Amino acid sequence: MARQIVLWMSVSLDGYIEGPDHDLSWSRVDEELHQHMNDELRAMGGLLAGRVTHELMADFWPTADADPESTPTMVEFAGIWRDIPKTVYSRTLRRADWNTTVVREVDADEVRALKEQPGGDLALSGADLAAAFMAQDLVDAYRIYVHPVLIGRGKPLFPATDVVTGLKLAGSRTFGNGVVLLRYERDRDRDAG
Repeated sequence: MARQIVLWMSVSLDGYIEGPDHDLSWSRVDEELHQHMNDELRAMGGLLAGRVTHELMADFWPTADADPESTPTMVEFAGIWRDIPKTVYSRTLRRADWNTTVVREVDADEVRALKEQPGGDLALSGADLAAAFMAQDLVDAYRIYVHPVLIGRGKPLFPATDVVTGLKLAGSRTFGNGVVLLRYERDRDRDAG
């Protein structure tokens, strides 16, 4: 069975992945949620990200385990992030460290070949990259972490589209901080448009 491409993102209740100027201060990641994300990411076969998302992660996580202010969960995540294979989609980034491959654009045939390789599912992050994957019908599942906050404006997770994408609920989980994980899988029988 082929690996799945899983869109894995946090959003505000009103659907934004970030506020103005890339603000993420509204997110409610506590120890319980962070440990859950560590456990989920450890099972993944790789990360697929756009340049902005990758650079945001690369600015902090490679050395986070050396910071005396880091919690044990943060230290654990730093190691997971450094070690997991990463693919960054960027037309401008020339190179990247920490087990990262730079790819210039989303090619559906290349993505399908990547899915056929052995290993765990592939976590997709970043709104612009997710839109490119969705436009080519390459997203198999969604793990959306809905944070209990309205931020009013920013970058939405989902772009406007005329395509209806069928989904079926595969599970949900409520965390102590009020974040709700919604797990959906594609339901191609309900696609329209």
